[in-house]
Amino acid sequence: MSTGALTSALLPKDYGYVIISAAASFGLGMWHAYRIVPFRKRAGVKYPRYYAENSDITNAESAEKKQALYLYNCAQRAHGNWMENHPPFVIALLVAGLRYPIASTALAVGWMVFRTLYAVGYTRSDKTDGKGRLIGTPASFLQLGLYGLMAWTGYTMVR
Repeated sequence: MSTGALTSALLPKDYGYVIISAAASFGLGMWHAYRIVPFRKRAGVKYPRYYAENSDITNAESAEKKQALYLYNCAQRAHGNWMENHPPFVIALLVAGLRYPIASTALAVGWMVFRTLYAVGYTRSDKTDGKGRLIGTPASFLQLGLYGLMAWTGYTMVR
């Protein structure tokens, strides 16, 4: 049996979209990581420190420096939130895609769009207390949708 025949016997015809979505999500994760660099430089936070301390912000010599430190922390937090959510997202995507490849891909694409908006919104200088991140809130609901599809996939496999 050829590899193509074996794949088509085991996986749905459209599962390639699921794999492409998963791969794209790893690219988005790299974007998150690289996006922090200019914020770190503007804030002047040296490696290996992960965040600017509250004392750094309080003792900053200017409002611009305070803002730079705050936005750096926001960028770091957006990336940290990404790292917390990405593994379960990918697992749910790959499992749910076994039965529902198109629906899973649609949820994944929406999730990535809103995760991007979350990161960009979180680092908006005109929003205080990180409230800019709220524009990305729909990502959480899309992720829950994937979890539901994953659970339903498991249920339909055992019934």
